[in-house]
Amino acid sequence: METRAHNDDPALRRLREEFTGHRIWRARRWDGRLGDWVATLHNPAAGVDLTVIRSDAAALREALVQERQRVGRPVMKRAW
Repeated sequence: METRAHNDDPALRRLREEFTGHRIWRARRWDGRLGDWVATLHNPAAGVDLTVIRSDAAALREALVQERQRVGRPVMKRAW
């Protein structure tokens, strides 16, 4: 059940739709619960750092927007 709920997470889905050059996922904590938000770079045109880790979805989104700016791509405005 937790795996399906994890995959159905709306924030995770939105991040994956907006930042297609990264593989975005949730880390697992030592106790099995969901932990940090992680983005692994798959497309060098989408960012600079190979891995970006933040404690919540909003912080990860902001970091990925900055990554996009670092490679000179325009930032899409989205209502969250």
